[in-house]
Amino acid sequence: MQLQTIQNRIYEIRGQKIMLDFDLAELYEVETRVLNQAVKRNIDIFPDDFMFQLSQKEWENMLSQIVMTYPAKRPKSALPLAFTEYGVTMLANVLKSKKARQTSIAVVRAFIALKQFTLNYKEIADKLKELESKYNKQFKDVYEAINHLLQKDKQETKQRERKRIGYKIDKK
Repeated sequence: MQLQTIQNRIYEIRGQKIMLDFDLAELYEVETRVLNQAVKRNIDIFPDDFMFQLSQKEWENMLSQIVMTYPAKRPKSALPLAFTEYGVTMLANVLKSKKARQTSIAVVRAFIALKQFTLNYKEIADKLKELESKYNKQFKDVYEAINHLLQKDKQETKQRERKRIGYKIDKK
């Protein structure tokens, strides 16, 4: 199973990375109805930080962001279940098939890769800010030095060009 295929189905809702029930059902090669029934039979192992149902507003917002290749996957009135990384791991225990175990491993790897990418991105962004700050200060110092030299040159030019008072000595 392609890591990219799974990562493209990971969304962020309520500040958590999640996968939707119909995407997971497709990956596990079961119907969404079957997946949801298995979850309901074992609801005790799916606390709120493992799985939650999207609100109508969250679902409408997601629909505007994602393109569903199979619009018939889900009735418009039914709100999807969202599974966090932990919930996805628990699905393998509930579905109990070889395909479910393999898919669960692939999905967990996708979550881990995404987490690692996020951490790397944050490190790079922090380093970039640090460099930007450092070089902005250096450029400011260079600008001030150049400005000081220009002002000094202007002062010297004004001094030379000013009208002299007192005795004038002709230079021949």
